[in-house]
Amino acid sequence: MSTKLSVAERLADAVAGVDPAKLPATVRARAEEILIDIAGLCVAARDTDYVKALIAGWDGSGDCTAIGHARGFDAAGAAAINGTASHGEDFDDTFEGGPVHAGVVIVPAVLAAAERYGRSGAAALLGLAVGAEVTCRLSTVVPKAVHKSGFHPTAVFGAMGAASAVAVTLGLDRAQHVNALGLAGSMAGGIIEYLADGSWTKRLHPGWAAQSGLRAALMARQGFIGPRTVFEGEHGLFHGFAHTTQGNWDALLGDLGRRWVMETIAFKPYACGTMTHPYIDCARRLAARGIAADDIAEIVCEVGEGTVHRLWEPLALKRRPPNAYAAKFSTPFCIAVGFLTGDAGLGAFTDATVADPRIQSLAAKVGYVIDPNNPYPRSYTGHIRATLRNGSVVEERQPHLRGGDHERLSRGEIEEKFKRNAAFGGWPTDRAAAFLKFAARAFDGPIDLKPFRG
Repeated sequence: MSTKLSVAERLADAVAGVDPAKLPATVRARAEEILIDIAGLCVAARDTDYVKALIAGWDGSGDCTAIGHARGFDAAGAAAINGTASHGEDFDDTFEGGPVHAGVVIVPAVLAAAERYGRSGAAALLGLAVGAEVTCRLSTVVPKAVHKSGFHPTAVFGAMGAASAVAVTLGLDRAQHVNALGLAGSMAGGIIEYLADGSWTKRLHPGWAAQSGLRAALMARQGFIGPRTVFEGEHGLFHGFAHTTQGNWDALLGDLGRRWVMETIAFKPYACGTMTHPYIDCARRLAARGIAADDIAEIVCEVGEGTVHRLWEPLALKRRPPNAYAAKFSTPFCIAVGFLTGDAGLGAFTDATVADPRIQSLAAKVGYVIDPNNPYPRSYTGHIRATLRNGSVVEERQPHLRGGDHERLSRGEIEEKFKRNAAFGGWPTDRAAAFLKFAARAFDGPIDLKPFRG
């Protein structure tokens, strides 16, 4: 066996060098905000058909909490349900450089591990920070390649990040951490064929990744061995999901534990695919200028090439999505619904809006051209050029994602989003207020989620 340190070994060494007492205050603040955002989304989706189906199909029971549900679950079940529910409406956090959704995988995995094994809030904070960091950094090793290969980066890299998160939360040693990563590599997966018909599988991906990383870490703790070259190996993770073993490993390892990219995680103002958000902002500004939908003859958007296969093509289908979930991944629909309703929150994606002839008519006018200089995936931009029936042309641009690092949502705005989501899911105001108090001190004591069942 080679004496050269593998990527997984170097990762475990870097993580082991992190002093939990010296975590930046911004890391803790972001962790609290992610926790708050995820919890609200779990409650908002708790009565959906996909969450009910997942719960009905899960046999395991135990002492762990699926937020908003009375029944206790085993740790894997709690991780799977919380991860699925919090991602289900596509209203969750995003790392702009990936793109990848870290919080919906890492928070459920860490909460389940901490609750099941009685770990401290400090251990949970470190696990959450490390797991989110690993997930985000992995998505930048070979940018865009995993999506192009037909896989969901959150499902693939989330499983690896969750393995690291749980390894840190439970205090696994170096060899166990490396084995956990090796095992998680064989549990990772998640195809993006949901794009064809708006089916439910994308919703499951973060939950499945959370429970996969949890299981991998628990097995490794008991001595189960995984490949140490899981990342860079000839048949490793990147070969399988990105068709290359020549990744930019410095993007993962270069300053891991010294610089925290998870601080830049973005929070969504709209309940749909992240890259559509700047386009929705442009559409809302266009409408605010007093332009009527009937005045518009054509809309052309400049877009990043890497977004086309998920958000623009096939164009006929994107202009008229088959259901409300598919509409979340249609830029033409999102532009139309934002322009006509002034919003794109949970209430904007319904069977009624999908069937609305006004929205269908405007979406049918929306097309795109590829901008070869678009900075995606480093940052997400928006652009609308509308040609009016009188021949005049009006244009809107947005250089960044609102809610991201260039224009952050405040803690107050994130808490207000949480309250709206909790109310949408049927929580009374006093229970929502109790959770916000818990989130502010969650990393100072034991993790106890039992008050937030039901």
